[in-house]
Amino acid sequence: MERPVTEADLTFDHVPETDQSFENALAKARDGDRLTVDDAIELFTTGTDGEGIDRKRKDRVLEAADHRRAEQVGEEVTFVANLNNNVTTACNVGCLFCNFKDAAHTFESDTEIETAGFTKTPAESREIVADAVERGIYEVTSVSGLHPAFALDDEHREILDDYPNPKAVNYKPPEVYDTSPGTYTDQLSAMSVDGVHVHSMTPEEAYHARRGTDWSYEEIYRRLQDAGLDTVPGTAAEILVEEVREVICPGKISTDGWLKAMEAAANVGLGMTATIMYGHVENEAHRAMHLQRIRDLQDRTGNITEFVPLSFIHQNTPLFEHDVVSGGASRHEDELMIAVSRLFLDNIDHIQASWVKYGDEQGLKLLSCGADDYMGTILSEEITKRAGGGYGEFRSFADYVEMISSIGRVPVERSTDYETRRVIDPDEPPFGPRLGPKADGTPLLTLEERDACVTPADD
Repeated sequence: MERPVTEADLTFDHVPETDQSFENALAKARDGDRLTVDDAIELFTTGTDGEGIDRKRKDRVLEAADHRRAEQVGEEVTFVANLNNNVTTACNVGCLFCNFKDAAHTFESDTEIETAGFTKTPAESREIVADAVERGIYEVTSVSGLHPAFALDDEHREILDDYPNPKAVNYKPPEVYDTSPGTYTDQLSAMSVDGVHVHSMTPEEAYHARRGTDWSYEEIYRRLQDAGLDTVPGTAAEILVEEVREVICPGKISTDGWLKAMEAAANVGLGMTATIMYGHVENEAHRAMHLQRIRDLQDRTGNITEFVPLSFIHQNTPLFEHDVVSGGASRHEDELMIAVSRLFLDNIDHIQASWVKYGDEQGLKLLSCGADDYMGTILSEEITKRAGGGYGEFRSFADYVEMISSIGRVPVERSTDYETRRVIDPDEPPFGPRLGPKADGTPLLTLEERDACVTPADD
């Protein structure tokens, strides 16, 4: 049997070596000049002239990024009242960084393998979202596994049913499974409850929604928009460099495919976010190249509202279990990722610190490293939890007001697209959401329901 690849085996064409200097890169960042990839590498590494992260240099990068944040967006820290409604964990793409998925064949009716995963029908999705809207949320985020029975709509289903080699397009009909996810348009229509904002359909899901056809991404996103899609989460980006994707997600959409799908979403008028998932096999050169591709995409579209760095949660993932990686990013790398993102992405206003990935203490620290958004309430968050993350599944508005005020910043409830905002006075409770169609300022969960949520683990 061939020995599996390990961390020691990895070699890349792109390495963190430059002809630039740290001091020159930092000076350009402070002056507000547009940074190059080499500049970003110097800032990420705190200088390629030495080994490891230099703490004093790191602090200077963080200071420059925090100053830029204050200039660009001020002292507000934003968050949103949202729900995660991921439709299915069934997937057979095989990304090595993921433990959210469950093998799709374990969902089939005739299997003897018991799955711990789930698939929701459109009716179940509607019930979940309707309950959350009644509580006051106004955004539903939905990012799901690539279930083989998922089709874009009824027309797509007919094409897939008649496809001569369904295995080649990762398709099996719904009748094979205990529970059918329906179609993407069914699910989006079901989640479009009482004016809630639907944030869904990553480029990877759009790729799945067009398989077996010659339809353009514009056609896919136009049909999804007609069904109720409002904005697109720019996840599935991971690292937008092919030599990294070949290691961590060889079956996933390519870098060019991801960029084409995102540009198509913008072309039909959909707003979007963008992400990076770092701290696994990539190096600082790959991170810098990724940022350049995001910045170039924003130059072309202008539709990216926020950038979301996602620190790799390594526990329980195949990359860790197969010894391809020995851990995730350090705290210093997390801080530099936020800071360099702020300094490099001069055309994206908002940088998010994810308390789900970093925890409360480090998440708050990142708000002083260039970040200005602190995610949302997230009534459910399965992806990080299943990968081994130890942080909880819910944040109340009272939590947000207390945490943000504790660092001297201004708590602000925002809409998904940042168009609507409510500045919250810490001295005037209650602090519940007010922007949603049924929000009235009351807490999203009762005290009894909050006690039932998972308590965040110590970092």
